[in-house]
Amino acid sequence: MNDFEQDDPIPQGDLALQITALPRETNGFGDIYGGWLVAQMDLAGTAMASRIAGGRVATVAIDRMAFLVPVAVGAQLSFYTQAVACGRSSIRLLIEVWSDDPLSSEWRKVTEAVFVFVAIDGSGRTRPMPPRS
Repeated sequence: MNDFEQDDPIPQGDLALQITALPRETNGFGDIYGGWLVAQMDLAGTAMASRIAGGRVATVAIDRMAFLVPVAVGAQLSFYTQAVACGRSSIRLLIEVWSDDPLSSEWRKVTEAVFVFVAIDGSGRTRPMPPRS
């Protein structure tokens, strides 16, 4: 069992985004593309990281990612974010995706990853984050 897996999993962190998986996001087998999920995770993470950083951030790494189950068309996806660590200018966020599957009515974890964001200024240069209260 890795650091983020649980025996009886529940979403970790705050709800940052909800979206319905549409047919246009499917591969040849009818499942939702993993790359589309990663893009949505980046949107959810950017929203949280920019609040923590008090401004603009850039995604610089995805430390770890695991796809656990396929996503069906029509699934309602919920993206949860949780700060794992904050440095001088960087933020590590655990981002989890949970699915409410329309066919089975099952609530399950789809994927998770640790994203790293860096606070940047208007010129795109790294800047320090504001002090945390």
